[in-house]
Amino acid sequence: MRAMTQDTFGGPEVLRETELPRPVPLMSEILVRVHAAGVNPTDWKNRAFGLWHAEPLPVLGWDVSGVVERVGLGVTLFKPGDEVFGMLPYPHRAGAYAEYATAPARSFAHKPARLDHVRAGALPLAALTAYQALVDTAGVGPGQRVLIHAAAGGVGHLAVQIAKARGAYVIGTASAGKHELLRELGADELIDYRTTDFTEAVADVDVVLDTLAGDVRSRSLDVLRTGGVLVTILPHGCEEDLKRAAELGVRLEPMLVEADHAGMRAVAELVEKGQLRPLVDATFPLAEAAEAHAHGETGRTTGKIVLTVR
Repeated sequence: MRAMTQDTFGGPEVLRETELPRPVPLMSEILVRVHAAGVNPTDWKNRAFGLWHAEPLPVLGWDVSGVVERVGLGVTLFKPGDEVFGMLPYPHRAGAYAEYATAPARSFAHKPARLDHVRAGALPLAALTAYQALVDTAGVGPGQRVLIHAAAGGVGHLAVQIAKARGAYVIGTASAGKHELLRELGADELIDYRTTDFTEAVADVDVVLDTLAGDVRSRSLDVLRTGGVLVTILPHGCEEDLKRAAELGVRLEPMLVEADHAGMRAVAELVEKGQLRPLVDATFPLAEAAEAHAHGETGRTTGKIVLTVR
């Protein structure tokens, strides 16, 4: 099979197309013929310096949308020919930048019929991150005030929709040029981070979703009401913020996304109800993964980047 591999850490140019043996599904696994693979910031961070791994991952990528080619012993959820989408177990098991990928069957769900593979491939990691942060961790519910940082980003634009579907009042930070789009996705209030300090524009928030860390995470503690929760998806270096959160009477929850069959089914249900739609900023052929990474690293994308594999 064709796959994009790397032998060393570095810039996008370290990615190269090569031929690898087609993987074989183990017990409880499925082999998926990949049609599209989402590209996420964690991909280019792992390419550049490892992030979670001391050695370069042979094949990057965690987002997959495709068709089941073969099932391993004991799999009952899927049959060959089923259209599926899902996230390979993060962060230990990448491999989406290839024509075939294997993973535990329960990493996947049936692809929503209303999405093509490109848009389905844009969803898994980012949508699961938003869902697990807002629903599983923070328990967002009707009437709550939710602040989402980088609301037009890959995770952010999906989080806006998920919070809205839960009945929340949604506040987002984004540049002014993206406000109209975010209102269409359900945001109730928007803050232009380039001109306005969000700590002066919003208060008494029930939940903050932090996708930026650093100073933004620290200052976000100040806008929470007593008993509120800040979920950060960048869990490094939280020690001081955890102490301060305790002093303020709020919670700080560092999290990493997990492969999750129930979560993927919940995401698929939101899609089928018309409550969740991924925005695709750009697509690139598999062989142009380096160009896709370079595009993502500009930091100016709205929504997701997707590699078309088939």
